[in-house]
Amino acid sequence: MITRPSVNSAATTGLDQNTTQELELFDDFTILPISAEFNSRSIVYLTLGGTLLSTLGYGSISQFFVLIVGFCLAYPTLIRYLSLPLRRRYPKQIGYLLILFDALFIGIILVAMGLPVMPSIFILIMANASFIAIGQALAYLLCLMSLGAGAGGMYLLLPDFELTEPVLVTSLIAALGTGLYVATTAFYTNQSARRLKAARLEMYKQNERYRTLSRKVSKYLSPQVWANIFSGKQDVKLETQRKQLVIFFSDIKGFSELSEQMEAEALTDLINTYLTAMSRIVMKYGGTIDKFIGDAIMVFFGDPDTKGVKRDAEACVAMAIEMRKQMKILRQRWKAQGIQHPLEIRMGINTGYCTVGNFGAETRMDYTLLGKEVNLASRLESAAEPSEILISYETFSLVQDRILCTAKGQIKAKGFSRPIPVYQVVDFRRDLGARRSFTELDLDGFSVSVDMEKIKNYEKEKIIDALEKIKKSLIGRDLN
Repeated sequence: MITRPSVNSAATTGLDQNTTQELELFDDFTILPISAEFNSRSIVYLTLGGTLLSTLGYGSISQFFVLIVGFCLAYPTLIRYLSLPLRRRYPKQIGYLLILFDALFIGIILVAMGLPVMPSIFILIMANASFIAIGQALAYLLCLMSLGAGAGGMYLLLPDFELTEPVLVTSLIAALGTGLYVATTAFYTNQSARRLKAARLEMYKQNERYRTLSRKVSKYLSPQVWANIFSGKQDVKLETQRKQLVIFFSDIKGFSELSEQMEAEALTDLINTYLTAMSRIVMKYGGTIDKFIGDAIMVFFGDPDTKGVKRDAEACVAMAIEMRKQMKILRQRWKAQGIQHPLEIRMGINTGYCTVGNFGAETRMDYTLLGKEVNLASRLESAAEPSEILISYETFSLVQDRILCTAKGQIKAKGFSRPIPVYQVVDFRRDLGARRSFTELDLDGFSVSVDMEKIKNYEKEKIIDALEKIKKSLIGRDLN
């Protein structure tokens, strides 16, 4: 038996579910699907029934054959549904039995009607075409023998058998020639159809192999890039373009020290667990994973698809916030596994115009991005404290209405001549009201932001003293 692809894969190879079910019911016995075989059998039996019914008017056969007419009308439909469970298990055997029974029954009916010349010729031509469709010489001969057995048996049961019409030699010769012609044509048509069927099934299996292979290869590319290549939207050639993107970098603080203490197998399991969890978050927010560099992750938003730079920036920062929360869950899991060394994630985000596309050689390409904005995102990540998300002013200006950020001053970034103003991401503004741990007020001449979770006990007095001085200064001064 041929191993067939699953029905679920049919959509990717251009076959609908009904066609796939038909293919699954093909076997070595017949080239026809079940529906086509049913239609052919129905035509033969309707012709037999109609011929029998027409002879009743002339009193040529017994009224008993009215029941046979009813059988001819009902049999094709009944046998189709009654035999289907067995055909799924024994397709070849059940197919042979049904076609042999058809041959036997046709022989019986033809003799019972008295072998009228023209109806017999036409019915034999139809039967002959059905027999030859089996495609095997031995099976064809068995069908002819079964037909002869039915005719001979019926002849023996009718001692007073008489022909309804005189048998003309001319008619017999014409019938023989027509039958041979139909048989020969049907045989070669059958062979062509069998080759077509084999080619179709081979193509179907080949498509499934390509589909399996494509799933494996796709894991080496970002899903968005892979989808664009597979759909034809993007060519695989050395080509780049300028786009405004949001770039994200992250790594694990202290990972290098931990790698010196752990066995390679345990370290591999840890980093794969971490990258898997973070990748799911990236996919959730629609980011494009550029690469993994050890424990570092590079992601960008805005290519190959974009929702607009503002929404891309919001999605990127939201992703970073969720990554920070996920890291807390992973730390607890690792602690339960005996890893006491605290692992913290640090992240940097920048927004700007970059060159994105395929870089490399014609034989080996890498879909990535280049530019000083990429370098700045990397510098922000390096400057971030553990569990901190640092963003550039360009990103801050896009997300500040939805996400609370605090100014962190400026940093000296390698490769940049001027100091870079940076901002620390706190959380979504909608999530701050419930915990009441963060207070922010920004006015002309006065700006303050307080994060209660980060204030140390020994800093309380300094903060209170500063607030008291501001209070006295405001009360004692007449301001316009």
